[in-house]
Amino acid sequence: MDATTVAVDLAKSIFQLAVADSSWRVTESHRLTRNQFEHWFANRDVSLVIMEACGSARHWARWLNSLGIEVRLLPAAYVRAYVRRNKTDAADARALLEAARAADIDPVRVKSVEQQALQGLHRIRSLWMSTRTSRINALRGSCREFGLSIPQGARTGVEAISRVLADPRSPVPALIRETMRLLIEEIRLLEQRIAQLEWEFTALARQSPACTQLMSVPGVGLLTATAMVAATGGDVTHFKDARHFASWFGLTPKEYSSGSTRKLGRISKRGDRYLRMLLTHGARAVLRAAALTRDASRPLDGLRTWATEVQRRT
Repeated sequence: MDATTVAVDLAKSIFQLAVADSSWRVTESHRLTRNQFEHWFANRDVSLVIMEACGSARHWARWLNSLGIEVRLLPAAYVRAYVRRNKTDAADARALLEAARAADIDPVRVKSVEQQALQGLHRIRSLWMSTRTSRINALRGSCREFGLSIPQGARTGVEAISRVLADPRSPVPALIRETMRLLIEEIRLLEQRIAQLEWEFTALARQSPACTQLMSVPGVGLLTATAMVAATGGDVTHFKDARHFASWFGLTPKEYSSGSTRKLGRISKRGDRYLRMLLTHGARAVLRAAALTRDASRPLDGLRTWATEVQRRT
């Protein structure tokens, strides 16, 4: 049978397949369980598999690559436009075949296991930081209810709350005092875990030439460098130029143009939100340091001079 291409609509347990020949005509359609999906490719001669770049897609892409099958991951937002009429698994699989024929849709690169593991560490750290912040805010709110004002800053605030709870004459009632101490202990434990995770990042960065090179850039520290390597694999040569790289994580402006009218808005904020946040904080730190250097009447290098001029214009 001349079945060269298979489009797969992924799910947790049920996989929808659309099998096409060399002329992109759909010849078969299958709905398979996870075990059936794993065995289906054993007796088939498939040269190309098309999937959306969604959850578990990279795992299956690596598995299919190990079988000698080429895999093309397409951005899910671009595939949606090719779905005809009602959305079903079969329609989604056929839409993948249509989207794969579009020459202007660039496929998503398949991440390695190491890249995804490093991204997972960053997600865990972000989750712990969010949990720590929510616990601190809960303690601040409780103290405010009893007439206590806690100073700003996470570290300063936790230390102030600890002193309040240690003081038997503080207005915090005995009924809630022990529970608030448990929250303090939870915050301390989270801080220890975050510090351990950052130590692991430091060890990884020392072994990565790409991380070392990135950390030489002003405003790029340990977290930004390791997150960038996790997202790109330490190689950005597949981007056409710097503008395409900036567009990849949403730093280029939105555009709404027609005819001779061209309207540019704010940045699109597409792509990796976490990576964009780290880069934004790094740039803010560079601008702050440049302002302090300028106020001290010390000379600025070329990069910081350019950055302060852009800040003044905008």
